[in-house]
Amino acid sequence: MTFENLSSNKSFGGWHKQYRHRSDVLNCDMRFAIYLPPQAADGQRVPVLYWLSGLTCTDENFMQKAAAQQIAARLGMALVAPDTSPRGEAVADDEGYDLGQGAGFYVNASRDPWSRHYHMYDYVLDELPALVEEMFPVNDKRSISGHSMGGHGALVLALRNPRRFHSVSAFSPIANPVDSTWGRKAFTAYLGEDTAGWEAYDASLLMRSFANEAQVPALVDQGQADNFLSEQLKPEALQMAALVRNYPLQLRRHDGYDHSYFFIASFIGEHLQFHARHLGLQAPAPGSWS
Repeated sequence: MTFENLSSNKSFGGWHKQYRHRSDVLNCDMRFAIYLPPQAADGQRVPVLYWLSGLTCTDENFMQKAAAQQIAARLGMALVAPDTSPRGEAVADDEGYDLGQGAGFYVNASRDPWSRHYHMYDYVLDELPALVEEMFPVNDKRSISGHSMGGHGALVLALRNPRRFHSVSAFSPIANPVDSTWGRKAFTAYLGEDTAGWEAYDASLLMRSFANEAQVPALVDQGQADNFLSEQLKPEALQMAALVRNYPLQLRRHDGYDHSYFFIASFIGEHLQFHARHLGLQAPAPGSWS
């Protein structure tokens, strides 16, 4: 297996590292980033928060803009950020920003030409965690979070696999993609025109029909000044689904905040604390970094 360290940077006593590896699931080389807190260097195996980014993003957006490392260092939590799609000259693409490379939508594509590479659901659920748990000092306690398209992916993965994740959170998720132009375009291309097959990748529909006793606690933050709020994100559909099923969802709305990483950075600390409680981590103590 190809496994190459591309960069290493010390940060708040831990290490941010970027890797490239060969993915059998996606049939191409993939890149991901990991932040290992200082506790991991002291012999502890730490839990992992997986972060799924949004349209046009890579692994770098969250790691460079979210200001999460200091909090993760004090909590003793690793952060893993995969890319948002398969990439490469042989990988199918589209001229639009909302389909193809950079827009994998965390589904398993079943239609050509996408089905050769676009299996981000299986990659995030199985292949990447298996690799991370083999190669790094982490344990098998996992939580998942994401933004926009990545928020959609995080919610879908947690709802469909409630025993794999201890908690889930999202910023500005595409909560009801079957009723959004982004979702309809991507699902038609990747999954086909039979809309019944789309329901397995719609968080609001999954939550509304949820029958599993193992409910994953969920936290969702939505900015009220988000340009995509009414047409693409549909948080009201998720909120209604939670009410119907009595699902443990906390949906918070924030006046003045938009769709950007300024919004994410403003509340990422509360999200990490939320995940820490469900991962069994203790409250962080103040400290200095050497």
